[in-house]
Amino acid sequence: MAEADVVLIGGGIMSATLGVLLHELDPSLKIQIVEALAEVAKESSNPWNNAGTGHAALCELNYTKENADGSVEISKALEINEAFEVSKQFWAYLVSRGILPQPGEFITSVPHMSFVLGKENQAYLKRRHETMAGHHFFDEMEYSEDHATIRKWAPLLLDGRKPSEPLAATRAAGGTDVNFGALTQALVDHLAS
Repeated sequence: MAEADVVLIGGGIMSATLGVLLHELDPSLKIQIVEALAEVAKESSNPWNNAGTGHAALCELNYTKENADGSVEISKALEINEAFEVSKQFWAYLVSRGILPQPGEFITSVPHMSFVLGKENQAYLKRRHETMAGHHFFDEMEYSEDHATIRKWAPLLLDGRKPSEPLAATRAAGGTDVNFGALTQALVDHLAS
C-alpha cells in the first residue's frame, strides 16, 4: 500500500465525496480509498440498493414525527432537506469545474410522494403537510385526499381501491432521483486522474 495523507475506508458515496472535498481544499493531499470489493459503489451506493431520493425529506415520513399533542415535528426534515440542498450545490460546483459530468448523468427530476391509508394516517399527513408547507423549503408541496387527483399523480396507487376508501398523498414536484452509483464512480474517477 502506498503512503497516503488520507485513507478513506469504503468505496461509496461518502468516501468519494469526502475525498473530492479534501482534494478541492488541498490538491497536494495523497488520498487513498480502500474498498473490499473489486469496484466502487457496489453496496449501499449502488442504485439497486439505494432509494436515490437524496433523502430530501420530501416524502420520508420518518423525518416528521407526530408529537403527543398531535402536532408534527419538522426540525429533522428541515435539517435533512438543507443538507441535501448543500449537496446539490456542491455537485453543481463540481459540474461547473468539469469534475462531474452533466447533471442528467447522475440526477434527474422526479416528483416525491407520500401516500397513506386510513382516517388516522390521513389526518397525520394533512397536519404534516400544513406544518411543512409553512416553511419555504416545502411551500410547493401539494396535498390531496381526492382519488382523481392522486390517480393523476400515481395511477397504480388507486387501482382496485374503493372510491370511499380514506387515503391521502403529498406530492413534491421538485424531487430528484440520484444515481449514487454513477455519482460515486465519477467522483472516484476524478480522484484517480
